[in-house]
Amino acid sequence: MKKAVNSFSAPKAIGPYSQAIQAGGFLYVSGQLPIDPVDGSMPESIEAQTRNSLQNIDAILREAGYGKDDVVKTTVFLANLADFDAVNKVYGEFFAGCMYPARAAFQVARLPKDAGVEIEAVAYKG
Repeated sequence: MKKAVNSFSAPKAIGPYSQAIQAGGFLYVSGQLPIDPVDGSMPESIEAQTRNSLQNIDAILREAGYGKDDVVKTTVFLANLADFDAVNKVYGEFFAGCMYPARAAFQVARLPKDAGVEIEAVAYKG
């Protein structure tokens, strides 16, 4: 059985998709842009953008009853691979104290709304 998960503490989907889908013990969180859910703004710095994307993921996780410790895999999409170290620093702070999830990170040609970063996640509760 699968169920859509949506949080008012994360920005609404900007297309025909759910913020997350829960299937069994898995939660598949759609790629989160660094959009502020309150006013729709996006910060300038890649550090602040990364923080916003991760906070949006955290809001969706919490809505579904999951936490950062439940994240088993992430994918980080970067508009500029030169931002890798800065993103890594914020990402490491976000997951501090947790078992770091498996991860892929790569540069893409362009992200929606010209964001610098987008992050998706898979969480599991067994």
